[in-house]
Amino acid sequence: MKKIFVSVLALCVAAFAMTGCGTAPAGAEMSTGSLLATMLPFLIILLVMYVMMVIPENKRKKKAQEMRDSIEVGDKITTIGGMIGKVVHVTSDRITFETGEDRVRIEVYKTAVNINEGKGANKETASADETISN
Repeated sequence: MKKIFVSVLALCVAAFAMTGCGTAPAGAEMSTGSLLATMLPFLIILLVMYVMMVIPENKRKKKAQEMRDSIEVGDKITTIGGMIGKVVHVTSDRITFETGEDRVRIEVYKTAVNINEGKGANKETASADETISN
């Protein structure tokens, strides 16, 4: 965040230096050109803030939604509350998963899922369960 602030500040200083701050002498009217020159630094700041903050946030949200939509039965998940379990049922907006050996089932909204480790993560627990039961 500090890098973003410094780069925006540098852009503001450069924009103001190029436009001469856009001030008109006392009693003189501002022309359309000087009005544009005055507004240009602010427009540049808004554009930079949009590019550096809004676009990456939208990409992160889209990636998280794709991860939640790809949850299937058998996946190992971690919720935002830190609960870890294996998915046993999936609906359009909710999932049910089992935790631990006591097989407690918990139903949560898909938005509560933080990490989806996929089916490959369950190979270790599946082999461990087989050795315990033998």
